[in-house]
Amino acid sequence: MTPARPFEATPGGQQAHWFRGRSLALARGRPLPLGVSRSPGGVNFAVIARHATAVWLVLSEDDDEAQATEILLDPLRYRTGDHWHVHVSGLPDDFCYGYRVDGPEGPGDRYDRRLVLLDPVARVLSGGRPWAVPDGRPRRGLVTTAWPGDPNASMPRLPQTPREDSILYELHVRGFTAHASSGVRSPGTYAGLIEKVPYLKELGVTAVELLPIHEFDELDCPFVNPLNGERLRDFWGYNTIAFRTPKAAYASNPAGSAPWNELRALVRAFHDARIEVVLDVVFNHTAERGDDGPTYSFRGFDNRIFYMLDEQGRYLDFTGCGNTVNSNHPVVRAFLLSCLRDMVDEAEVDGFRFDLASVFGRNRVGDILVEPPVVEMITEDTLLTSAKLVAEPWDAAGLYQVGSFPGGPQWSVWNGKYRDDVRRFWRGDAGMTSALATRLCGSDDLYHGRGPLHSINFVTCHDGFTLADLIAYDYKHNEANGEGNHDGTDANWSWNCGVEGPTDDPGVLRLRRRQARNLIATLMVSQGVPMLLAGDEFLRTQGGNNNAWCQDNATAWVDWTLADENADFLRFVRQLIILRQRHPALRRRTFFTGEFGGQPPDIIWHGVEPSQPDFSWDSRSLAFALDGRRVDRPGIVDRDLYVVLNAYWEPLLFRVPGSPSGRPWRRAVDTALPAPDDAVGLDEGPPVLAGERYPMEPRSLLILVSEE
Repeated sequence: MTPARPFEATPGGQQAHWFRGRSLALARGRPLPLGVSRSPGGVNFAVIARHATAVWLVLSEDDDEAQATEILLDPLRYRTGDHWHVHVSGLPDDFCYGYRVDGPEGPGDRYDRRLVLLDPVARVLSGGRPWAVPDGRPRRGLVTTAWPGDPNASMPRLPQTPREDSILYELHVRGFTAHASSGVRSPGTYAGLIEKVPYLKELGVTAVELLPIHEFDELDCPFVNPLNGERLRDFWGYNTIAFRTPKAAYASNPAGSAPWNELRALVRAFHDARIEVVLDVVFNHTAERGDDGPTYSFRGFDNRIFYMLDEQGRYLDFTGCGNTVNSNHPVVRAFLLSCLRDMVDEAEVDGFRFDLASVFGRNRVGDILVEPPVVEMITEDTLLTSAKLVAEPWDAAGLYQVGSFPGGPQWSVWNGKYRDDVRRFWRGDAGMTSALATRLCGSDDLYHGRGPLHSINFVTCHDGFTLADLIAYDYKHNEANGEGNHDGTDANWSWNCGVEGPTDDPGVLRLRRRQARNLIATLMVSQGVPMLLAGDEFLRTQGGNNNAWCQDNATAWVDWTLADENADFLRFVRQLIILRQRHPALRRRTFFTGEFGGQPPDIIWHGVEPSQPDFSWDSRSLAFALDGRRVDRPGIVDRDLYVVLNAYWEPLLFRVPGSPSGRPWRRAVDTALPAPDDAVGLDEGPPVLAGERYPMEPRSLLILVSEE
């Protein structure tokens, strides 16, 4: 950060405050609200700095740091509790501001009065620039009359899709349209994504989960691609600088408050299409990293409050990123909550996915809490009661809470066990049939007492292999990341179907395509909330890179030519989404009971023979039937479904049971068949007689649906 010019004093000790040739008048102001607020007489500034001994308000022009004006805040006049505040009259309509802070030099203190700090609650920053275009200008809080949008403008009615009807779609704002094949007018931006809303509506997803869209520095990446010598970038954005500011470089116009306007337009476009918007928020660490990291804001105001430290004042790192946010400190959790409320209030987003959310379960020294205050505060907040809350229930230090995350019924969690068990079953691992059955039923072993909707089921996500790579690579290939292929997980549970990477072998290609269909179909017939990774619906590849966080190039961008090249697979995915949306028996709110009660149970397990499931160690196949009369919603009746999952490498003959309601079966899906017979519309498939033996090809999945 650039040092600012000290204030000037008039003879006699009275401070003369001038800015752009204007004489400024100071008043005590108010300690709340935090940040900047206008009044008819001027502008109020308020910030928290508990252990500070001196605070300067620094006023500047966007492009003229040398002309900065400083105002030293006398603590006897401009401090209330831990709040430093001042009211300034005479300022122009648009200007930049920041703070310099001084304080003690004890263990854990990181004060440096030479640095100008960003206001932690700044909602607009100066220096907005296009993606990856360095200009050397410092980032400052920006006060402007061009505040986003009309506060009285009518917004579309919120979709408020029930969780049981939700299908999430995880995407990267830039990566979704940055590729030349996207065909949008403003590639890599919120505006470009708006142009893809009709595609997502036609696909059938009900919510998009956006990778981080809060301000970060994509140029703050230390690695170089050893294969071509190019400097890599922070593509994913899991290194937040400002938690209440949209990423400026994701806007077609990155200047001033324009990114806010474009983000709001994006949310509005999704809501018009009845698609919800869930933001991935990174409240577990910041871009300030460890001891050698930059100082943007938090550590300069109060390092001991914002971060977890040991007794010597060193950073405790439970995130793998150099620092850990002290999220259960009352000051910090109030700050985090204000960031969530701001996005709901200003942008009307529908929910949040919390990165490494198990950090929320630690106190200031990292000990595990049974009831973390920050989780309770988010859960009980009156503005967030209808928001979808999704936790990534682990951290980088071994706290794994897939079945024990402390959130209540409003929360769902990424089910990492679902991902691993489904992958291992279709890979052909022994002993997976019982685990698969549990995952298909919504993971009652993990979420007993909470229900299947607590589980976010996924086979792939941004972190790991894409679907196409999961069936084409046994090993990660992250050499281009510049870390000697040591980054990224080795526990991929993948299978290359006989050849590592690209191949022209038609048999291998057919098997890979079938495995991809098996994985998608399994996801769509599982109880819980399914999540797709962007581009998986047409088999996007990252060339075996399972940690593409720094690949701002064709490796991580969505290649839209694949939508045409793999149109048959895209059609299959759409058909499976339609099938799931059509059958409430696949979207239960409660777990199966298995009780008879004088009628068939709600789920019946089968094997190659009806009612004879094989859960032995050597079994690689399983079948089940759902009774459409036993849907857990009053007045709702569905058709019956029969599903066979055969991960065995040889054909098997399954004797088809009678449907629970006695109605005839028709085939809806057979992943062993070529398109378009692999997935057909309702009642378009051929009849399948009860009692006959259906030949299941190796590694294939079958779905029968009863007639109405």
